[in-house]
Amino acid sequence: MDIIAFMMVFFLLILKQISMIQFKEVLEEKDNGEGQLLHQAVSNNDDRLLDELLSQEKYRKFINCRSGWGIPRTPLRMAASKGHLRCLQVLLAHGAEVDCLDVKAQTPLFTAVCGKYFNCVLALLRAGANPNGSLYNNCSPVLTAAREGDVEILKQLLKHGAEVNSRSKVLLFTSSASVSSGPLYLSAVYGHLDCFKVLLLYGADPNYNCTDAKLLSKIKQPKTVLEMCLRHGCGVEYIQLLIDFGANVYLPTLIIEKSTKQNEAVELLLQERGFPKSLVSQCRLAIRGYLRKINRIQSIDHLEMPSSMINFLQYKSVPTIAMHL
Repeated sequence: MDIIAFMMVFFLLILKQISMIQFKEVLEEKDNGEGQLLHQAVSNNDDRLLDELLSQEKYRKFINCRSGWGIPRTPLRMAASKGHLRCLQVLLAHGAEVDCLDVKAQTPLFTAVCGKYFNCVLALLRAGANPNGSLYNNCSPVLTAAREGDVEILKQLLKHGAEVNSRSKVLLFTSSASVSSGPLYLSAVYGHLDCFKVLLLYGADPNYNCTDAKLLSKIKQPKTVLEMCLRHGCGVEYIQLLIDFGANVYLPTLIIEKSTKQNEAVELLLQERGFPKSLVSQCRLAIRGYLRKINRIQSIDHLEMPSSMINFLQYKSVPTIAMHL
């Protein structure tokens, strides 16, 4: 009943959002073509004309109007989806709503991430766009960037405070799901090692990539990221990173198959189970764990300590003295 109730509330919220959009569209239809001209200027990537139009009040009041075939969209959403940076900047300068939603609950930032338009993503984030996208959308900019392997966009999202652990609502709709839609999992199964490491550096939970106890309690047999990497044959480098970032090596159930790659990963995991972590590794994990707890993991580079120690905390190098501990 809880799942059914949740689904009903969720769909009612979506219907309410659609109704609000449709109501606004009815009001916007009363213009004399001003809104259409704005959309046409964006479609043609004509930032000069767009700026000229928005300098006039009769056009500026339609800056957030929705138009177009298929999914009605605002001029800003259109600029983001097409990667028209200069038009996007003009719209933001004239006060366009940065997190306006379309009927699919997608924000301009989300569409810019989908299109891999780095400069548009950066401009929207600097203008205050929510790095997590919309709560009404099951997906998020981080999940999309991790799946597509766009490491630079992923870094910018995380630097601007995006959630690094799973936030998808899809997992609540099935009791047999494992926590497998988190960004860490997606970057692993799609083979994006650089994204995988960036997520860990920004505090992704190396066990379940999820910190929501209620969500985990709804899943009968949650699978760790380690276990999923082993099952998908992700390779030794993924297993090593998870171990280095503090994954619990005793959680996964080992199923050894004929895959050589998987057997190498299992051997590494078994070796780790037999030997405790070094003192310096435990200290690094403890410091990073505390910073993650107080939501300051992204501030490591600004800590008042020697650069060699900062590099060590960021897994860039190991201090010479640490080699003897």
